[in-house]
Amino acid sequence: MKQRITLLASGSGTNVENIYRFFEQDIEVSFAGVFTNNPKAGVIERMKPYGIEVKVFDRVSFNEGDLLKQIVEQKPNLIVLAGFLWKINTEWIQAFPNKIINIHPALLPKYGGKGMYGNFVHQAVKDHNETETGITIHYVNENYDEGAVIFQKNVRISAQDTVSSIASKVHQLEYTYYPKVIASILKKELK
Repeated sequence: MKQRITLLASGSGTNVENIYRFFEQDIEVSFAGVFTNNPKAGVIERMKPYGIEVKVFDRVSFNEGDLLKQIVEQKPNLIVLAGFLWKINTEWIQAFPNKIINIHPALLPKYGGKGMYGNFVHQAVKDHNETETGITIHYVNENYDEGAVIFQKNVRISAQDTVSSIASKVHQLEYTYYPKVIASILKKELK
């Protein structure tokens, strides 16, 4: 039986595309759906060449359960947040316990929480003169970036690194490891 992934994104969709391409030839994995809360998100155009329609939703359908109902009907094995910026509420956690994962562009618990995403994280890392940063893939709970850690990978940085070069190093980690960790979680599900 195929494993089904649902993805939620708010931005350019580079991680969504990378995940899709990783699983594109995998006959055991399919995309149940891709959703965005941003009608101008780059992910919409990015996924068109693959024949993937990205569905746009608003705050009302997110908060009042319409979107959750749609996703429950899709019966995904895993919900993957890929640059999705809204907080997941309790109803989602209850509907999909330990089935929603997120990637954060830092080594949690450092530089997590509300408002800590993208370059805001990389700027904070630089401002604190860190010698390393990285990624954290974690289960989602009711609080920003506080769910159980599944995987972390670090990368060295120096005082010469800019916010842009830090972002580039972190993106490479995301592209390399996020699909592999998703695959690992899905394989455990098959057993």
